[in-house]
Amino acid sequence: MSTAPADIVAPVVECAPAKINLFLRVTGRRGDGYHLLDSLVVFAAVHDRLRAAPADTFSLTLTGRFGAALAPMGDNLVLRAARLLAKTAGRSQAAALTLEKNLPVASGIGGGSADAAATLRALARLWDLSPGDLAALALHLGADVPACLAARPARMRGIGEMLSPAPRLPQFGLVLVNPGIALATGEVFAARAGGFSSPATLPEMWADAATMAADLAALGNDLEAVAIALCPAIAGALATIARLPGVLLARMSGSGATCFGLFASPEAAITAEAAAQLPRGWWSWGGGLAEAQSGTGHASGTTP
Repeated sequence: MSTAPADIVAPVVECAPAKINLFLRVTGRRGDGYHLLDSLVVFAAVHDRLRAAPADTFSLTLTGRFGAALAPMGDNLVLRAARLLAKTAGRSQAAALTLEKNLPVASGIGGGSADAAATLRALARLWDLSPGDLAALALHLGADVPACLAARPARMRGIGEMLSPAPRLPQFGLVLVNPGIALATGEVFAARAGGFSSPATLPEMWADAATMAADLAALGNDLEAVAIALCPAIAGALATIARLPGVLLARMSGSGATCFGLFASPEAAITAEAAAQLPRGWWSWGGGLAEAQSGTGHASGTTP
């Protein structure tokens, strides 16, 4: 059996799972204009995939269902993350990056931030860097990147940089529905008016999904109403989820336009998603959390 030469470095692959805001409260605004948030985030077992291979220069190839939507954006977060890490670590190496874009673009599930975080993790492995060096860089790339770098359930506060352990979560499933319309986070925050919410009070644990859904129902998403005003199709996505059998809660994630339904189990979510009737151009997925159900679930969608 032949073996590769010792100096040949194999490519590495990192997944970039979808980030779901189970609730989201806007608790204030800093003097520099950044909003302060309180949110409970989890990561679904549906993801983009980032591959990094040694190369003389940085390059990015886009594949997957939503890759074409990123192509006009040029120097996106993946390349910014790669160049920032190389500069900060003092590395002369570069990498050929391939992003398999399976998540909708500008959809409120942290896709770009998750891709940037996966890039940091992949290049740290490729270049044999300490993972501890990544956390300080993450916030420079975006408020969601620190949470996406860890990619595990967390309470997220501040502008996204203050992470603490989530309550102990029960088993549950998620159905994600996106109406096929990109919605920029900045546009949603700019259109928001009114006061601020107080931070949420959470238990140490939830005994089951139904109890968790009842508590989350009272917490809401402070961006949902303004996002619906900007993108009325979000109301249709919520209505679609609310009609699915076994749904415990229907809510928008992040700044939209992706919405989620909470179910008693990943299996119940997969069954419900398979029965969903989507308008042309919509996307959906059903399954569990990345930590417990990595690589499982069922995604569908109609032709754009």
